[in-house]
Amino acid sequence: MVDKLSDDAIESSLKEHSEWARNGDSIQRTYGFGDFMGSIQFVDRLAERAEEVQHHPDILIRFNKVTITLSTHDSGGISERDFRFAGDCDRIYVG
Repeated sequence: MVDKLSDDAIESSLKEHSEWARNGDSIQRTYGFGDFMGSIQFVDRLAERAEEVQHHPDILIRFNKVTITLSTHDSGGISERDFRFAGDCDRIYVG
């Protein structure tokens, strides 16, 4: 089982991931693209990484925007795994 982070640890980690915001027991970010295909290509790359690390985000696609929501269900909230994957998402983004 993965440990859930304390509120202080979450706030500290959010400072390092300034585009991300807390949303209850998850963290979330919306990425923008020039068109729908840009959104889909980003999601394809994210899906590959999610499979590699076995950590799967909730993904909402709205034409040229993709919202990623991360939470570690095993821990019942936000864990270090979520922030590691948030970093992966940011590195994959080429918007």
